[in-house]
Amino acid sequence: MAGVNKVILLGRLGSDPEVRSLPSGSKVTTFSIATSEAYNNKDGQRVEQTEWHRIELWDNLANIAEQYLHKGDSVYVEGKIRTEEYTDKDNIVRKTVKIRGTSMTLVGGRASNEGSAESGSAMPAQQQRPAPVRTAAPAPEFNNNTGSDDSDDLPF
Repeated sequence: MAGVNKVILLGRLGSDPEVRSLPSGSKVTTFSIATSEAYNNKDGQRVEQTEWHRIELWDNLANIAEQYLHKGDSVYVEGKIRTEEYTDKDNIVRKTVKIRGTSMTLVGGRASNEGSAESGSAMPAQQQRPAPVRTAAPAPEFNNNTGSDDSDDLPF
C-alpha cells in the first residue's frame, strides 16, 4: 500500500532564514514558521495555540528564500515531513522533525509593516499569493429538465 506524505503550511517566519552552502555546491536554507489557531475552551475563554515548524529548502528554493524572506514575512510552503536522528554533545540520540519544502509561495508583506513602502520588496507578482486551488473534475451541472421541450419555461 502506498502512502502520502504531504504538508501544507501558511505561517509567518520567526527569524531570518539561515543559509548554508555545502561542499557539493548545493545550498540549503532553514527557517521556522509559526502557524496559529484560536478557539474557545470549555470555560468559554478564547485560547490561541501556536505551532512552530522547522522548514528546510534546497537549491533553487533556498536561493529564493535567501533573497526574499525575512523575519515576520508570510509564506506558504508545501513539502514532506522528515524525521532525523542525531547525537547531541552529551552523546544522547535525539530526533527532530523538519518539513522539507518542495514548493514555496511568498504571501504579502511583513507582519509589523504591512502596507508600508518599506515592507514592499521587489518580488515578482506571481510569488505574492498562493496559486488558486483547482478541482480535478468540473462541478456537476444542475439539470432541472422535466422532459418537456418548452424552452420558454424557466425553472423558477
